Amino acid sequence: MDISTSESSRRAVTRREFTLIIASSFGALLEWYDFYIYAALAGTFSTLFFPSGNETTAFLASLATFGAGFLVRPLGALFFGRLGDRIGRKYTFMATIVLMGVATVGVGLLPSFAKIGVFAPLLLVCLRLLQGFALGGETGGAATYLAEHSPANRRGLYTSSLQTTATLGLLASIAVVSASRSAMDSASFQDWGWRVPFLISLVLLVISVYLRTKLAESPTFQSMKHAGKLSKSPISESFGKWENLKYVLIMLFSTASGVGVVFGTGHFYSMYFLQNTLKVAPNAVNLYLAIALVCVFPFYLIFGWLSDRIGRKWIMMAACLLLAVTTQPIFHALTHYANPKLEAFQKSSPVIVHADDCHFSLFAAPKTDCDRIRSFLSASGVSYLQMPLQSGQSADTTIGDTTVHGSDRHDLENALLAAGWVQHADPAQINAPMVIFLMWLLIVYLAMVYGPMAAFMVELFPARIRYTSLSLPFHLGSGWFGGMLPFVVSAMAVANGNVYFGLWYPIVIAVLSLIVGVFFVPETFRRDISQ
Repeated sequence: MDISTSESSRRAVTRREFTLIIASSFGALLEWYDFYIYAALAGTFSTLFFPSGNETTAFLASLATFGAGFLVRPLGALFFGRLGDRIGRKYTFMATIVLMGVATVGVGLLPSFAKIGVFAPLLLVCLRLLQGFALGGETGGAATYLAEHSPANRRGLYTSSLQTTATLGLLASIAVVSASRSAMDSASFQDWGWRVPFLISLVLLVISVYLRTKLAESPTFQSMKHAGKLSKSPISESFGKWENLKYVLIMLFSTASGVGVVFGTGHFYSMYFLQNTLKVAPNAVNLYLAIALVCVFPFYLIFGWLSDRIGRKWIMMAACLLLAVTTQPIFHALTHYANPKLEAFQKSSPVIVHADDCHFSLFAAPKTDCDRIRSFLSASGVSYLQMPLQSGQSADTTIGDTTVHGSDRHDLENALLAAGWVQHADPAQINAPMVIFLMWLLIVYLAMVYGPMAAFMVELFPARIRYTSLSLPFHLGSGWFGGMLPFVVSAMAVANGNVYFGLWYPIVIAVLSLIVGVFFVPETFRRDISQ
């Protein structure tokens, strides 16, 4: 490193650089806040916007609606990526934030299923799709814009500030939802209070738009525009030429898919698992996650800074390896520390369902005894084995030494209670520090990937098609692999009967990401991004 570079790495952040970081990051924070409010209220939405009668089905439908916003993000990536490479970075991600804000306020104004029937979930899905479409243009725009303004030897550090916004957005959504719950009784919150967090985003939207109007266009884009080097067809250049497409595919099946499953496991599924499987009170889960998020916050910047020193690739690959190796042990440990009575019950009283005519249907009420038994056990957080019926037998469930005939919920619940099952985790037996540590550990893995990733993505692609090229694989990987993770993992657990079975989904994806990354991902941290 020469003297000028060394001095540059030690100098303080200038006022202009600080303004760029704050304006870019605040807009991204708002978009993530808008997107995460739904995650914090998934349980509430399952009762407000979907038919009653089957808790498991309603919850899975709510998770699927949450995932729908992620599924449409690649379309937004293509649409806004092309605009960003054609008309500029600044104006494109200004449009994304306005669209996101309008959709979020719209969710806060929706009537419930009880008032307009099936149109309620349809309108909810439409607004979630609009949110996801807008978010598809935000990440690529903010990363490209800030990286093109950053000093070369601080690119990882500066762009890692963007990655903290996902954590801050989730933290803000938890804080606002928790404050809204605390300010009123449960009936009022269920009736109208859930709308408050969505409507608050209107104030944040105004602030964000104001901040972004103060930004200048990226110097890299201006230089290309003045030189007449802008791409006429960013989409065809990005995905129609093998020399660029190969990097799109490498990114998709390595860092993008990796960050998706690390993200979904740490930010979302751990929360759902504690709340819905281990029956920990929602406010306690929100508190644990909030503490973990605050403790993780500096690590995004630390790993971004470290990637400027030693490179981006191996930090990100280490996170995939750690997730693959430790996911199952971490979730078993969460059971041990959050609900030891449930753990003891599962060890001492194995549950066996003797039934045929079983169906796995996500969006229909259970019709057979087998369907009703499995639905109840899954909603209760109970793992079970399924055995075929003997000739002449009717469906029954063995719980320890007790056999329950038929599918009556009260009979099943009484048998579970008699065998040591608990309806709710006992707050006195929750080892809160260990639960927080385990949640923190999962999110640290995310910081390892997310901290260096924005700089890595920008460095991987040429400037003239950068916005388009990086946006699509990022949102395919993080959106499809990660956004649908809570739904896929939950559905796999319901279908298999084992509350831990679905965790093999993020493990397999993490292993695939690790293999592709080790052999095909290039190191990029010393690349010139002006061309």
